[in-house]
Amino acid sequence: MEGVKSFLVTFALLAFASTLASASDPSSLQDFCVALNSTKHSVFVNGKFCEDPKLATADDFFFSGLDKAGNTSNAVGSRVTPVNVDQIPGLNTLGISLARIDYAPYGGLNPPHTHPRASEILVVAKGTLFVGFVTSNPENRFFAKTLKTGDVFVFPVGLIHFQANIGETNAIAFAGLSSQNPGVITIANAVFGSNPPIIPDVLAKAFKLDKKVVEFLQTQF
Repeated sequence: MEGVKSFLVTFALLAFASTLASASDPSSLQDFCVALNSTKHSVFVNGKFCEDPKLATADDFFFSGLDKAGNTSNAVGSRVTPVNVDQIPGLNTLGISLARIDYAPYGGLNPPHTHPRASEILVVAKGTLFVGFVTSNPENRFFAKTLKTGDVFVFPVGLIHFQANIGETNAIAFAGLSSQNPGVITIANAVFGSNPPIIPDVLAKAFKLDKKVVEFLQTQF
């Protein structure tokens, strides 16, 4: 009996230690969440508030429209149609989302960007795409591939990546992302189109450009 008690105590201690070892802060579902010492002024949660499950309906888990092409008549020639927690409330806390990307022919581009909170798996439904991502410093290795219909490619979380249509027809891809709110930072928009603008001297030195070139680029975003 004593041996059984000793085993149970040891097992309980190991289980507790294992729990501590694997504990971590919850992943962020937004850019930041400023702590408050009081709820007097506002309350915000990491993600969305939860509805009483008894009030949920099938529509909370439904979205219609990914069969419709996005309008690619814009400067980059692409359109992303997101399906995240804002479109499907039932995605809250599930850690997944989806997107359709349409690309105009002859160079339609989903420009270099990152998803700070998600990895992405992309499948080409139509057309031919040139895709790639760059690893973090100091290696900055560039991984790229030409994808055709039915091909799949993965972009690891947080890394800069892009897709470009190198075909003569419209292209379509669908992306699965490992967050209900993956976020997106389009590099050129963030750097040259921030609000308020980043001081041109900073960007000129960082990109090794003439200050006037930087000031011109800032007018384009």
